[in-house]
Amino acid sequence: MANTTPKVDAVVEKAKEAAGAPQMSAANLYARFALAGAICCSVTHGALTPVDVVKTRIQLDPVTYNNGMIGGFRKVVQNEGAGALLTGVGPTFAGYFLQGAFKFGGYEFFKQQSINLLGLETATNNRTAVYLASSAAAEFFADIALCPLEATRIRLVSQPTYASGLVSGFGKMLKNEGVGAFYAGFGPILFKQIPYTMSKFVVYEKVAEAVYSVYPKTEMSDSAQTAVNLGSGLVAGFAAAIVSQPADTMLSKINKTPGAPGESTTSRLVKIAKELGLKGSYTGIGARLFMVGTLTAFQFAIYGDVKKALNATGGVELAK
Repeated sequence: MANTTPKVDAVVEKAKEAAGAPQMSAANLYARFALAGAICCSVTHGALTPVDVVKTRIQLDPVTYNNGMIGGFRKVVQNEGAGALLTGVGPTFAGYFLQGAFKFGGYEFFKQQSINLLGLETATNNRTAVYLASSAAAEFFADIALCPLEATRIRLVSQPTYASGLVSGFGKMLKNEGVGAFYAGFGPILFKQIPYTMSKFVVYEKVAEAVYSVYPKTEMSDSAQTAVNLGSGLVAGFAAAIVSQPADTMLSKINKTPGAPGESTTSRLVKIAKELGLKGSYTGIGARLFMVGTLTAFQFAIYGDVKKALNATGGVELAK
């Protein structure tokens, strides 16, 4: 069998054709993928900060916030004012800007590396495994960047009087608890985000592939392609939310307060898991389905449109 591994980076070659820019380097192209990912994740997560605030309150205090998402909104506004719904918007925007860059840029990068390693034909025949491995690798590095800012966000949401915002909250945690406090939730965030991202990308790819097998992408208008991205992203978001919900609840719990002196992160996680049980780990799933479904749909739509605006439309597609 002939070697089907591309002699040049297939992503760059497609981008050259689409953008009419033969001078575009691999670094240039992946930087554009990363910027598109940073924009789509920071904008969507930032816009949904009020939903995330209510979801986190439901997870951390289900006795008080026991009337679902709408009731939670009303209770937060009634008790703390409408401004409380924007608690943590700073670390949310900053954290997901970094995470989105690593996630989407890394996904494109690792997908291409899989093709270079396996060859295009083998990668295409095993594309589900390529999607899963590429998204998992990208998310690992994305979480290293996200974890400190997510820890700060949860502390601000769970303790409204802790600090006035991102800079003061981050500085206070660093001074009082050290760098380790930012990564106390690294295990849960990996268990949450890696299955979440694997589900998100593979379901998105499969749904989009099914649509394009009936309605060829080359015959679709830009607006129709955006609609496909929205629909595929919505389905992917629902799947990702269900898979990652238990770890999301544990992440909220472990970042709510500091651990006891000498208590390891592992022992804290085991204790939290026992206290929650399966039912408790799905507390707030309604709010999270709404949040994750919506933001994932818009993420893929924005990502596709920003890539086009940046002339970075050469991502490798493995669908047959």
